[in-house]
Amino acid sequence: MMKLLIPVIFAAVGVGGGVGAGLMLKSEEDANAESDEHHCDVPDEVTDGQYAPPVGDDREYAKLNNQFVVPVVEDEKVAALVVMSLNLEVVTGGTTTVFSAEPRLRHEFLQGMFNHANIGGFSGNFTSPTNMRTLRDDLLRRAQNVLGETVTDVLIIDIVRQDS
Repeated sequence: MMKLLIPVIFAAVGVGGGVGAGLMLKSEEDANAESDEHHCDVPDEVTDGQYAPPVGDDREYAKLNNQFVVPVVEDEKVAALVVMSLNLEVVTGGTTTVFSAEPRLRHEFLQGMFNHANIGGFSGNFTSPTNMRTLRDDLLRRAQNVLGETVTDVLIIDIVRQDS
């Protein structure tokens, strides 16, 4: 019973820490946006309350609201937690579609991240170009399985591994 309880506790602490950090960073971003709005000559594009900077004429970004927390299990114990933040590059107007399908996307992304962790993708030099490309390609495939060609790329914005 205790073997099952410890990973759950680690995951809960990781999620709580991630949410707290996200809220703190959100407050800082809001303060920075207020101070920067007088210095910016280019208007920001906002879709459903989310900032979506234009990428050329046919692309924009959808920032997924919460971080992903993935346990790294070694010898049947949680050895680390990996916390990731993702943005999706989508065709113009695709951010609304992303946010309406976010629960399904999160499910698919977490399953891909768990698989990546289970094959050792978050062990050793987990940020090597090969490891990161493998992970991004899998996440893109999963996003396109949910949303089709609306998603053109998956961007890993932040990734942190906290060893226990």
